[in-house]
Amino acid sequence: MEEKSYNININPDWIKKYLGKILWAVFALIILFSSVRTVGPEEEGVVIQLGEYNRTVVPGLNFMLPLGIEKMYKIPVQRQLKQEFGFRTTSAGQRSEYVKAGYGDESMMLTGDLNLTDVEWVVQYRITDSYKFLFKVRNAEKTLRDMSESVMRKVVGDRTVNEVLTVGRQEIASSAEIKLQELCDEYENGIRIDQVVLQDVNPPEPVKPSFNAVNEAQQERETLINQAEADYNRIIPRARGEAEETIQLAEAYSLNRVNRAKGEAERFNSLYEAYIKAPEVTKQRIYLETMEKILPKIGNKIIVDEEGNNVLPLLNIDKVKPPIQ
Repeated sequence: MEEKSYNININPDWIKKYLGKILWAVFALIILFSSVRTVGPEEEGVVIQLGEYNRTVVPGLNFMLPLGIEKMYKIPVQRQLKQEFGFRTTSAGQRSEYVKAGYGDESMMLTGDLNLTDVEWVVQYRITDSYKFLFKVRNAEKTLRDMSESVMRKVVGDRTVNEVLTVGRQEIASSAEIKLQELCDEYENGIRIDQVVLQDVNPPEPVKPSFNAVNEAQQERETLINQAEADYNRIIPRARGEAEETIQLAEAYSLNRVNRAKGEAERFNSLYEAYIKAPEVTKQRIYLETMEKILPKIGNKIIVDEEGNNVLPLLNIDKVKPPIQ
């Protein structure tokens, strides 16, 4: 198979004619790309001119001096940032994954009663002043991490291990947030602390089983106390109500008997006065009133002469219905 050779002849005049234009076009592209910067909607652009702060630009397309004369630092001022202590998030999503290995030195700290505890927490913050964030403090993010760790160790060191592990968690987070913000204001680092969250608080691994047993016993004690208080609140008020009801019924009964006794006494006195004035009439009236009360209760009534004994068998007295009670 025969080999074919191609000869390319470059005209030196053509190179001399267009080389300058090509170089100028390349230079113009370099100038263009180095002088145009895009700032995102959540960011601010801080422009440094020859190593000195020059201006702060807003989101959008911005122009600056090319060839390294001006540099831009993009600061996410509208975004909430966070720093994690004692763990790191490896993947975020519906089921986030975390890793703790290698970060135990951050979270292991000493409490006020000389016990060790493992405290994992998150600091959520925002950059409010990009100029202060860049120029007032060297490496503001690392400084914030150091301040957060120092503040948390101080707050935990002022409390007992039981407070840290149980009832004092919210107070610890609030106190750490306030103290950390005070340090940020003092350092003028342009950071505002949004929230300090205690992610997890545990005793060290060697003593965790014993602590869990104690914690379960305390919870069981609290449960029994709450049940006893619930029974007390249910039984005691009901007993007091029943006692009050009994007392009121007794008072009502006493008042009724007293009033009835007074009425009977007054009635007897009035009868006695009437008897003194007219003995025979009073006797007859009392007799009639008594018979009026008694007769309706005795059922069938048979009135005969005292000497009429012979008619009694004819009246079927043995078949008389008993009186209605």
